[in-house]
Amino acid sequence: MRDPATPARPGLRVGGISDKVLTDALRRLLANGLIDRRAHAEAPPRVEYALTCLGQSLVDGPMKALGRWATEHDDKLLDAQERHLRNITETRVGRP
Repeated sequence: MRDPATPARPGLRVGGISDKVLTDALRRLLANGLIDRRAHAEAPPRVEYALTCLGQSLVDGPMKALGRWATEHDDKLLDAQERHLRNITETRVGRP
């Protein structure tokens, strides 16, 4: 069995995503210089991922700003989501 940090672990779920989706996301993050990957030659195999300086700047800058914006507008966002769900439900039931 592999360490939980290894994306290829059977049945691993991170945030409810599959191994393939996680592996693809990690590859994109690596390719864009946002994370570093460190493989350890041991049994069982172990891999660690860490943010690069570039990745940390993404977290500290735009992602924190997005989080603040979402917090400031949470009521409006929830209202819009609820309206959307009501519209979908009404459409499926055949109501105008």
